[in-house]
Parts: sequence; structure tokens; C-alpha cells
Amino acid sequence: MANSVRVKIAKRAEREIQDGFYVNLGIGMPTMVANYISDNKYVVLQSENGLLGIGPYPTKEEVDPDLINAGKETVTAIKGASYFNNAESFAMIRGGHIDLAILGGMEVSEQGNLANWMIPGKMIKGMGGAMDLVHGAKRIVIIMEHVNKKGDSKILKECSLPLTGQNVVNRIITDRAVIDVTSNGLKLMEVAQGFQIEDIIQATEAPLQIDDNVKLEAF
Repeated sequence: MANSVRVKIAKRAEREIQDGFYVNLGIGMPTMVANYISDNKYVVLQSENGLLGIGPYPTKEEVDPDLINAGKETVTAIKGASYFNNAESFAMIRGGHIDLAILGGMEVSEQGNLANWMIPGKMIKGMGGAMDLVHGAKRIVIIMEHVNKKGDSKILKECSLPLTGQNVVNRIITDRAVIDVTSNGLKLMEVAQGFQIEDIIQATEAPLQIDDNVKLEAF
């Protein structure tokens, strides 16, 4: 069940990618998006550990333990892929050359603040590239489940966890809805199958505006 929810979110997130885009997929659920990129699109995926041109996850026969993404998962490389060091990778990100970053999230606020890099008290290896990506990529899309394991909203008036970036999120895609961050607050754009507008309002702590053309059963 949990995996089917993640697949649903990943497939919807793929629709954010346009032909010709250079895209960074964050650690965790975002990496699943690579498996659903349309054959009609030419997309170049970038990984901050130094790979431009990531392909889908490898089959058992294709696994190369030396070819990994930033989450240390084995990946494939498309024809024409290139390899480079960390410094060049972050120069791409900080230089504004990434069209879209699709990242996971723990919390997003109505201002577009993002918390996705640590939970206080838990051991972490480091902040990774998220802090650079949210300021360097041209567009930031966050994908996550709408509520946490306790059933509490992850879309809040204010984030309670340490921030990755302030006012950086453009769009939130969850298992229940697509919500845009605007200068006037959060706006509900799409509602997933099995949910109604009222369900999304009740599951979202932050106030929601409803777009005039909100799409029902959109994915």
C-alpha cells in the first residue's frame, strides 16, 4: 500500500518535467520519478555526487556498484552521460543551470519554507545538497505524503523542524493534492482520486485558497 502511494506521487511529479529540462531528483521518493519519465521527453537528470545523465534504476543484470546516485542507490547512465567532481556539480546547481529540482519534504509552510534535512535528536550524515538546490534550481517541487504517521498535516502555518530554506517552494505534490505556493498563500490546484476539496482542507493545517479551475480526480 505504501509503495503504491509513492508510485502515485512519483507519476504525478513526472508531469512537472518538460522536454529538454535538466532535473535534479532528491534522495528517497524523488528518485522513483526517473522510472516514469515519458519516452516523448528528452530529459537529463543530474546528481550532486557528479553524474549528468542518470537513467532508470538498473535491472539485476545492469547493476554496477560503482555507479550510484546521491542517495547511494545504484543507477544507470544514459547515452552521452558525463561524470565530474563534486565542485563542478555544485557549480551547476549554484549557477542556476538546473531547471527543476524535485525533492522530498518533512514539512512545508504556507510561505513556502521547507524542512527536509533533519529531525532534532536523530543522527544524520550531513545536510547533503538540498540547501544548495532550493536556492540554485529554477523551480522547486516538493513531493511527500499529505500527513505524517500520526495523521497530522505536513503542510503547516509554520514549520517546526529546522529549515532547509525559506520561501523556496513553488509547488507541493502529495498523495491527495497538488498545491501551489503563491504570494497570497497556498492555492489548491488539483485533487487526487478518492478525495474531495473538503478532505484536503481538513488535512491541511495552513489555510487554503481554492483555484477557480481546480481539477478534481486529477491523478
